[in-house]
Amino acid sequence: MKNCKDCKAKDKGIFCDLSQVALEEVSQHKVMNSYKKGQNIFFQGNHPMGLYCVSSGKIKVTRTGNDGKESIIRIAGSGDVLGHRSLFSNENYEASATVLEDATICFIDKIYIYSAMNENPSIALNLIEKLSKDMGSAEKRYSSMYQKNARERLAELLLQFITEYGEKDNNRIKLNIRLSRDEMASMVGSAHETVIRLLSEFKDEQILDLEGKNIFVKDAEKLKEFARIDDK
Repeated sequence: MKNCKDCKAKDKGIFCDLSQVALEEVSQHKVMNSYKKGQNIFFQGNHPMGLYCVSSGKIKVTRTGNDGKESIIRIAGSGDVLGHRSLFSNENYEASATVLEDATICFIDKIYIYSAMNENPSIALNLIEKLSKDMGSAEKRYSSMYQKNARERLAELLLQFITEYGEKDNNRIKLNIRLSRDEMASMVGSAHETVIRLLSEFKDEQILDLEGKNIFVKDAEKLKEFARIDDK
């Protein structure tokens, strides 16, 4: 069992402000699990029993509508928490969580997390901050769905990936997240065929390089133009 103080995601997680002693106690109350790509962490409709902290890997959080259609709400990564909204609202999960790439995730049961928050208010404050950011991202995505067309939404998504997963690769930026075209279509609220066509157009316009599922951005400024994003 890895100690929380040695976790590479510690500084980005909800326990980042705890003392070494407090981190030792958290470590004694967690269960660390390894997940393979495609494994489910929890399912929509199930009752939450605790909190999940992502040490490494990427997880997609999806919601299935009454029509059976699945939509990706967000991608969680190192330092993020899962299941916190349902846990503290005492409601069943409104979404499912599935591993996109091999992940290490720690589970902390409900009883202990409530006790830890009472003793260390910084945990609660950090959770509130993460909830606020999640809500802000959801509101921004909702606004984009109605105010922008598919091309603009896809450009905006790629810019988001640059911020969160971008890595310099000579004169390009490699996006260190591998999503299927269906998954990308779900995130921008468009058809699978539309995303394939738009990515191909971006490639033809020398904005992207496509190498299998890997995407390399060559012209981020052009993406900003397409996404109607102003840095000013």
